[in-house]
Amino acid sequence: MLNAIAPPRASSAPDLDSVDLVLRLVELLAASREPRGVTDVARELGISKPRAHRHLRALVQRGYARQDPRTEGYEVGIKVLVLGETVRDRFDVVSAIRPVMGPLREATGQAVTASALVEGAVTVLDMMQGRTLIEFGIRPGAQLDFHASAHGLVALAFGPPSLIDEVLARPLRAWNAHTLTDPDAIRAEVARVRRQGWATAIDAVQLGVNALAAPVFDHRGEVRGAVALVGSSEVIPQAPPERQISLVTGAAADASRRLGWKMG
Repeated sequence: MLNAIAPPRASSAPDLDSVDLVLRLVELLAASREPRGVTDVARELGISKPRAHRHLRALVQRGYARQDPRTEGYEVGIKVLVLGETVRDRFDVVSAIRPVMGPLREATGQAVTASALVEGAVTVLDMMQGRTLIEFGIRPGAQLDFHASAHGLVALAFGPPSLIDEVLARPLRAWNAHTLTDPDAIRAEVARVRRQGWATAIDAVQLGVNALAAPVFDHRGEVRGAVALVGSSEVIPQAPPERQISLVTGAAADASRRLGWKMG
């Protein structure tokens, strides 16, 4: 006698809603600097307190959240950090750039970021805060505009030749009056970056902020990412001092050698 095989049960809308809620809850806790109370979480996510409490307790049991014994508020758990580190280590460009970030930060006092092209987007993979009074709050996982970031201009200058055409075919956001959005101006800037080997993007997104980025190559000579200083435009001007340029391009070259790159 043949046994009938039931078709797989399709996920219902409530199932999807529950998954979406858990993900939003983890993101909320990860983005919060202080523990969040159940009432606060419920209000932020637009759900009832019992539902918020039920999901928070489930996250605590799985190690993705923890409850502060003093305030009884909830914050992200160590398991999220472990999971993030495990995934991040798969990007070998991070393991190549990370060792040069500390020395670059110590030599300049500025924040240092590492990026790579991830699924067609310039993505920040790591960040080390500088020794300045003002911190720059860009988190790993953030995606940067190609036309409005030093990391993005490096990707356009040294990435696949077709990339710039793809980027310029899309709408380009003007963050402020200083953001480059004219295609001809962007092509000219990318050509300049390619010639000089580094990029800046002063005031491109936020006034008074600049970055100085240089490309990281692998053993095939293909760009794998970039390393950059981030700081105020007073410290990192549009035309950076030779010492800053040398430190950033030197750090990028060291990271490239870790990926097997050899200068031709």
